Amino acid sequence: MAAQSQPTARSQPAQPQTTATEQPQILARGPWPLEQIRANWRAEHYEPSREHSEAADAAIGALRERGSPSHDGVAARLIDYTQDQTNGIAIELQPQRWALRLIPGDASQSVAALCVTRSADGRWLAGRRAGWVASWAGRWALGAGGAVDLDENPADTLVRELSEEWSVTPERVRGEALVQLPHRLVMFVGQAWLAEGVDAEVTPDHEHDEFTWWPREIDEWPAEAEAPLRLMARWLTAE
Repeated sequence: MAAQSQPTARSQPAQPQTTATEQPQILARGPWPLEQIRANWRAEHYEPSREHSEAADAAIGALRERGSPSHDGVAARLIDYTQDQTNGIAIELQPQRWALRLIPGDASQSVAALCVTRSADGRWLAGRRAGWVASWAGRWALGAGGAVDLDENPADTLVRELSEEWSVTPERVRGEALVQLPHRLVMFVGQAWLAEGVDAEVTPDHEHDEFTWWPREIDEWPAEAEAPLRLMARWLTAE
């Protein structure tokens, strides 16, 4: 049977963002250059309980009923991580069923990457998610994001998702944090900056039905910028 251990930080303890259980928990905090982000994949697949398997089946079925082309597959589950100031962060992963990330109350430590994207002058790339997508449907989101593929380093996921969703390559990118959401979805958060003029080349994929550049100053963002997005941006720009 696949290991079902909970992730721990042996080098530095997890630092909660807040004591409230409704809030995300910062497991590890960078920033890390991409070369200091290492991933090790175990061979054994995670075996969920029967209840979780049935919940994943139901979640996939619900997506298909509303016209989503989303399909099941294999993605990453967080097992463990270590970090230190010299060597960056090492993340231990194992394969698991992608659809487990859709279970509302327990995503089974599924790992996704979020590449918050900035223009050369500091504006924020924002896109409205299409109504058929699996997560944040019809809502505005920052940058690009998606599941970590089998045998992929989450650092590479940041750049891949930016290319797939917006057809651009960053001038520079770094890892920012490993964050656990209340329903046990783990986000590897990165921040990318485009070269001068590349913001005009941004082209959204079919997962977005609208996009724009929000001002550099977060207080000037429009009303559709939800509180979690503002919180994320303020956290990323904090000294």
